[in-house]
Amino acid sequence: MSWHIRPIEARDDAAMARIIRVVMPEFGACGSGFAINDPEVDWMSRAYAEPRHAYFVVERGGEVIGGGGMAPLVGGDPAVCELRKMYFLPEARGLGAGAAMMTICLDAARSAGFRQCYLETLTGMDAAMRLYERSGFRRIDASMGATGHGGCDIFYSREL
Repeated sequence: MSWHIRPIEARDDAAMARIIRVVMPEFGACGSGFAINDPEVDWMSRAYAEPRHAYFVVERGGEVIGGGGMAPLVGGDPAVCELRKMYFLPEARGLGAGAAMMTICLDAARSAGFRQCYLETLTGMDAAMRLYERSGFRRIDASMGATGHGGCDIFYSREL
């Protein structure tokens, strides 16, 4: 394997902020209502150091090429977490890193005591939606919680 996944560290914050700011506009997710505008984008390691939060990065050759995490669903049932900010640079796609990241995030969610995982995405993120569905997520009709991401138009959930 030419890449590995590890927990985020403060030294990864700038790289993850750059990845988020490069990948989201690729899918038209750059206006209001998208995660690109969340304040935590610039300090992911600190944001995910809270209890029942976890964030991981994919590293290849000493360079961070993607990441993903989970945290309690804001404004939702305390037994529900949200899969958050799972983004990969083009060079990280197709390597199996997404499936591995999904497994690690869902295992972290189970370990934190969550019983359900929710995520939001948008039309056009077809490869991501295939990954979600292969990972056991099912589309649901409406958003859950109060994520503040009104720009997303597709919602998924799965039992843990």
